[in-house]
Amino acid sequence: MLATALITSPSPPCSPTIATVSRSPKLLNATATPLASIFGSGFLVIVPILAGAVGPYSAWCIAAVCLVAYALGSVIRHNIQCAEPVLEAESNKLTATLDSASDVSLSIAYIISICLYLKILASFVLGGFGLDQPFNENLLSTSIIGFILIVGLIKGLKKLEVLEQVALYLTLFIVLLILAAFAHFDFTAMSDQSFRLPADPNHSPWKILTIVCGTLIVVQGFETTRYLGHLYDAQTRIRASRWSQIIATAVYIPFVALAMPLAAELHGKYNDNALVAMVTLASGLLTIPLIIAAALSQFSAAIADTIAAADNLEELTRERLKVKTGYLLIAALATALTWAANTHFIIALASRAFALYYLIQCLVAISVTPQRWRQIAFASLAVLLLFITLFAVPAA
Repeated sequence: MLATALITSPSPPCSPTIATVSRSPKLLNATATPLASIFGSGFLVIVPILAGAVGPYSAWCIAAVCLVAYALGSVIRHNIQCAEPVLEAESNKLTATLDSASDVSLSIAYIISICLYLKILASFVLGGFGLDQPFNENLLSTSIIGFILIVGLIKGLKKLEVLEQVALYLTLFIVLLILAAFAHFDFTAMSDQSFRLPADPNHSPWKILTIVCGTLIVVQGFETTRYLGHLYDAQTRIRASRWSQIIATAVYIPFVALAMPLAAELHGKYNDNALVAMVTLASGLLTIPLIIAAALSQFSAAIADTIAAADNLEELTRERLKVKTGYLLIAALATALTWAANTHFIIALASRAFALYYLIQCLVAISVTPQRWRQIAFASLAVLLLFITLFAVPAA
């Protein structure tokens, strides 16, 4: 019945076209928001996860993940072009219902992400002092959640949003330096014939598939442009979403590929902050900058997702749940999850939550497009996302 309703529900014709080149100075700022979200935690954890899951095939795997993410980004861009006018006109009740459901799932995903960001922050910061034990990480994460809550209740969090762009530019700069250090290490290893890749973990195809599905969170973030309509026009947001994914893909693939010979030096022992050990092997001078970039990027991402989750909750409850009350609820849930699960489990859980959100967005897209081939393409993606929602597992 749902499938029939999705295809037959009345909606105006929509044929998304590639946005014409705009010289709007807002494009850079619009691109920074999704790009900061994509790099929020992905570059910190993706190498050890893939090395432990697929070993020498990690570069091919991240390429496949980025390709799937780009397809999902196309769904979001389609909905900016086609679903938003329908929602504004209130001409399709099914589309409105589905979009509201996606907002609920997105709020849940944001809360899980807050916990993930702060767990990674704690792991990297404490790892620099040799104190990265689970209890210490949970205690530091909880302390930061408390700090965010107090600031939110007293002064609000909007003023801290400026950290997002600072963290992004610093992170990109550090990543480029790390890429150069990794390339130098690899070249030296090839020159003295010590170059090698991580061993194949020999997991079953099912286990590899479900672990890789659990990495969707590392390329998540392009959907943020869907909710910047109060700042930018549709074409600017579409281009910002596209460029954020292109830039992220151009960084992620070489980053993972160049890191593999360093991952081999860890002999299969991959923890949450394994990237610190790899960077130290490549260049000890970059260890502290990496930890600083990790701390700043995770903190700013946690702030951004707290604001987004609280705003979503206020809108979903038609302002019955105020933003400050939302901060209290978010802090309580994030704290509970912090103590209940480890980082890898939270990564898989966040991937499931975002997969559910993208799945519902696929249904939104089906409900507003008249082209049958687009409906089939969106439905195919929805099936993949349903698989991720049901079966994604932690890497360890």
